[in-house]
Parts: sequence; C-alpha cells; structure tokens
Amino acid sequence: MTEPVLVCWSGGKDSALALHAVLADPALRVAALLTTVTEGPERASLHGVRWDLVRRQADAMGLPIEAVRLRPGAAEEEYEARMRRVLERHRAAGVSRCVFGDVFLAAARDRRDRNLAKVGMRGLYPVWRRDSRDLARAFIEAGFRAILVCVDSRQLGPEFLGREFDAALLRDLPPGVDPCGENGEFHTFVCAGPIFRRTVPVVRGETVERDGFWFCDLTAGE
Repeated sequence: MTEPVLVCWSGGKDSALALHAVLADPALRVAALLTTVTEGPERASLHGVRWDLVRRQADAMGLPIEAVRLRPGAAEEEYEARMRRVLERHRAAGVSRCVFGDVFLAAARDRRDRNLAKVGMRGLYPVWRRDSRDLARAFIEAGFRAILVCVDSRQLGPEFLGREFDAALLRDLPPGVDPCGENGEFHTFVCAGPIFRRTVPVVRGETVERDGFWFCDLTAGE
C-alpha cells in the first residue's frame, strides 16, 4: 500500500524537483498539491503567477490541486491558520506527511516542522542539503523547462525576467546569487519536464515592479 502525501506546490523548479522525487518513489502517492493563492488578484502568493496557470500545471501532470486562499497582505498568522485547517482535513483522511522543496534554509524548515507537528504531521524534504549548483544542473539535464517570473531587485536586474532557466542563465548569474535562488533572488514557473504529460504553453506579458520585486506576467498560450 502506498503512503499518501501532500506536496506544497509553488509552480517553480524546487517544488518540481521535490515532486519528481515523490513520483519516482513507489512507496508514495500524491494526495494533492497545495498552493497558496491571494484572493482578488487570484495569483500564487509567492511567485505572482496567475492561479489559472498553476491549475494548468496540475492538469498537465494529471494531479489534483487545492488552493489555500489568503487575503491580500495576509500576515503570517493568517497563513498558518488557513493552512492548518487544510492540513487537519487531510490528516483526518490519513495523510501524515507534507512535501517541500526547501534546499538549505534551516529556519524555514524548522518553522514548517513546528506547524506540521501541531496537526500531527511531519515534513518530507527530498532535495534538502543538495548542492545548489548540482541541483540546478540536474533540473536542466532532466529535461525540465522553467521561466524566471520574479526577481528581487536588490539582487538581480529586470533583464533576467522571462529568461529560460538554462545553462546560459546559470553562467550569467552574478557572483553571490544562489543557482537555485534559494535566498529569494528569483522564482520560476515550470512549463515542461518529465513529470508533465504535456507542455504548459505560456506567453510572456508585461513587466512590473512592486515592493522591491520585478514580476513578469505570464498568460496561457496555445
């Protein structure tokens, strides 16, 4: 019998690599993907990607997805409360572990583990402590395709927005920028790869700056 797990899904490359590892493990099965979505703009809370595109990712992978809905500007307490309600429902259905794509941020992992413990669940971190450069290369070599959709203006310029996450991008990253963007330097949207049954076509739209971050708006392609 396989163990059902939840996968926290940002739509980006690190969660895609974590999901890839889960799908390759015959002892595990995905009960659902979980994505935090900001109400009103209807966008993934962290990356700013349209919720419609995130749903298209799940559909292209043949996996169920669920939104944890947050109000604009929601505090951490609201995030934890709304996430806890969702986790409690899945825990009652027999799910005891939740998957994350964290690589080396110990404070983030500790916070997740504390919140999971409150509902009797544990975390599963398939790419934890992997070397960032090796992980980035493995992502590319596995055949994944991703686009940079958000960059921290303090660490990267807007010219990186909309670029493919590929070997050329890794060469062009300034010194000190983590190859996986683990320090928040950038975020990605995955549109193809070995976990997808089909490509998720997207069109690059306008570029905007908001609260110190640059965003590239993606819309669904044909």
